[in-house]
Amino acid sequence: MVTTTKPTVRAPGNPLVVCEQCPPRRIHFLLAPKWSSMVIYVLSFGAMRTGQLQRSMPGISKKMLTQTLRELESEGLISRKVHQVVPPMVEYSLTEAGLRFVEPLMALYEWAEQNAALLDDIERKRAAKTVGELNVR
Repeated sequence: MVTTTKPTVRAPGNPLVVCEQCPPRRIHFLLAPKWSSMVIYVLSFGAMRTGQLQRSMPGISKKMLTQTLRELESEGLISRKVHQVVPPMVEYSLTEAGLRFVEPLMALYEWAEQNAALLDDIERKRAAKTVGELNVR
């Protein structure tokens, strides 16, 4: 399926309208799954086996990692190479398309490191709000 890219639309005097097929929404949809950007980030350091990937991302379940790898592979962002050895060895690496995500992801991750205190504050507020909502029920 070929999708044409529509520009982001801004009407005079109105807030930005983010149309369904505009680039910002498309990239958000692609990277919205919880672990997608993290897998791309980790693979930016080189090819890895499934176990190595899982150890690099504490908290991800084997099922979620497998699902994320399959999605990224089907989208053409990572490749899966099966080595013909006993026991079988499978390695994942970024494709050329996947490599194009590394620079903007690194910029975002560097921003996160520089703004860790802000992120901590936001997480505390979210946690407090969640606790407050639970107490109301």
